[in-house]
Amino acid sequence: MRIIDCGLMEYRQSLALQERLVAAIGVGDEEETLLLLQHPPVYTIGRGGNPANILDPAVRVERVNRGGDVTWHGPGQVVGYPLVDLGRRGRDLHRWLRFLEEVLVHTLTVFGIKGHRCPGSTGVWTAQGKIAFIGVGVRRWVTMHGFSLNVTPDLAVFSRINPCGIRGCPMTSMAMEGKHPLSEQQVVLQLKNDFVHLLNRSLPLP
Repeated sequence: MRIIDCGLMEYRQSLALQERLVAAIGVGDEEETLLLLQHPPVYTIGRGGNPANILDPAVRVERVNRGGDVTWHGPGQVVGYPLVDLGRRGRDLHRWLRFLEEVLVHTLTVFGIKGHRCPGSTGVWTAQGKIAFIGVGVRRWVTMHGFSLNVTPDLAVFSRINPCGIRGCPMTSMAMEGKHPLSEQQVVLQLKNDFVHLLNRSLPLP
């Protein structure tokens, strides 16, 4: 598993990188890869997302080939795009989604934040609201898209949408939940460790 810290990257640029790597992984020309990055401010909506969940008509939204509804990416949020060959790791998309939630819950726990799953809603929550988002795509059993984790964003940006299609969805962040100052880079380092460790444990290669 290769991990690439991409820093700040435009959304469309990251999508092109994902598509190139997914195609190469699918034919065995590249190894599985986790991209960790931040985006300039952007709203995206999944292939089945409802435009009615965009509350501000001035919002420009990128429609992309992932599951899930509308969300936001931007400064103060860590985004992860795991490009993993599920063809060799069980071919179970439901299990993949639960794995991503497990990684995020584990990372939050390290920082003293209690995260949990919410039945019927993919992602991770705390008692205060939704803190992490998941939307994935699969191409020939190679995953793309992935997760985003609110670390220190301005949560007001979510008021312009129904995040993940949930009306009145309460939002939170690690900065709001945690007791100590933290940076996006601290979270990136922890995610690197947690992702590889839990992937080998939960979805091992044959």
